[in-house]
Amino acid sequence: MRVVIQDNYEKMCEWAANYIADKINSHKEERPFVLGLPTGSSPLGVYKRLIEKNQKGELSFANVVTFNMDEYLGLPKEHDQSYWYFMHDNFFNHLTDMKAENINILNGMTDDPAGECARYEEKIASYGGIDLFMGGIGVDGHLAFNEPYTSLSSRTGERILTTDTRIVNSRFFGNDPEKVPAKALSVGIGTVTDSKEVLVLISGHNKARALAATVEGAVSQKWTCSALQLHNGAIIACDEAACGELMVDTYKYFLDIEKNERL
Repeated sequence: MRVVIQDNYEKMCEWAANYIADKINSHKEERPFVLGLPTGSSPLGVYKRLIEKNQKGELSFANVVTFNMDEYLGLPKEHDQSYWYFMHDNFFNHLTDMKAENINILNGMTDDPAGECARYEEKIASYGGIDLFMGGIGVDGHLAFNEPYTSLSSRTGERILTTDTRIVNSRFFGNDPEKVPAKALSVGIGTVTDSKEVLVLISGHNKARALAATVEGAVSQKWTCSALQLHNGAIIACDEAACGELMVDTYKYFLDIEKNERL
């Protein structure tokens, strides 16, 4: 596992955007570069910088196919809190050459959730898998909507959201947890870890326990983020504020490794 510690959220996002842009620009295969994407507040700074690179002509999305992590079950895509709406409003609509047919987001209005999730897995496989999956984690370490005690080998499927997750997300629903959908469709932990690389963003002191569990804790269904320890291409991009629960030696180790990486 690689842990990249930056001074603050802005520098973390700059590093992550540069990393993703370099991966896309260095992709020389005829097949598309396949990119997994999250919603939430963590990736907004990364999306802003990727948009800037695209609009300046430094980065093309013409040969990029995207798969989003999740979608609320029962919200139409036109709803301003659907993840389809979020992604278009914060990212896709601002890119100069993103092809609509290359955007893949789970259908929250499906009348066949199991079939929709199976088709999603099949479509990912049809492209040869995901090259790079960017994600964020919750304060309880959940990755996508894979809440604590979700199987670490899980595939895309229907998820029941915990009360804590609905309370956290209620800030987008008038601070009323009852207005937050109780279920979602989500890629599984196994879906994410099948990717060639996984880049997870962790920022803020409220995510410090989750970062420590991801890096130092035991691999456990309690912390689904801990599955990244078993991935040969896992990268954690974090800020100083998120490092508060790491052991001093762990913190110093990753700073030292990254210093040598830059030499």
